[in-house]
Amino acid sequence: MPYDLDMLFSWSGNLAMIGWLLLVLSPKRWGFVLVTAGILIPAALGALYGGLMFAYFTSAEGGGYSSLAEVKALFGKDEILLAGWIHYLAFDLAVGTWIAARADEIGISRLIQIPILFFTLMFGPLGFLLFVLTSAGWRAVGGANKGIAGGAAA
Repeated sequence: MPYDLDMLFSWSGNLAMIGWLLLVLSPKRWGFVLVTAGILIPAALGALYGGLMFAYFTSAEGGGYSSLAEVKALFGKDEILLAGWIHYLAFDLAVGTWIAARADEIGISRLIQIPILFFTLMFGPLGFLLFVLTSAGWRAVGGANKGIAGGAAA
C-alpha cells in the first residue's frame, strides 16, 4: 500500500510534539501524562520506525553501521532517513519524560525544567547533559534548600 513519506514525517512530528506539550504544560505529572509521553507515543513511533526499517533496511545498497560511508549510504534512502528521524523523536521524548519525572521527584521547578526539556527536544544528548549538571547542582545546594531525601540520585 503506497504512503506519503511527507505525511508520515508530519504525523510523527505532530505526535511527538503532543508528548512534549504534555510534559511542559501539565500542571503536575499525572500518571497518564507520563504514560502517554513516556510510553504510548514513543511506542507508536517505535512501531512506525520498525515498519520502515523492516521494509527498507536491506534495500539501502551499501548501507550499514560499520563505517561512516555505510551510514551515509543507509540514510541516502528516504525511507531510512525518515526512520532515523522517527528514532530521534521517540528516544528524545522518552528521555525527556524520564528527565521530567526525575526533576519533579527531586523538586526542580517547572521553570528550570523548561529549558532542559527544550534542549532535550532540540539537541537530545545536550539536554540530557544539562539535566545531569542541573540535578547535581540542585542536590549540592540541598535541593534548593528543600532537602531531598532518598531516591534523588540522577
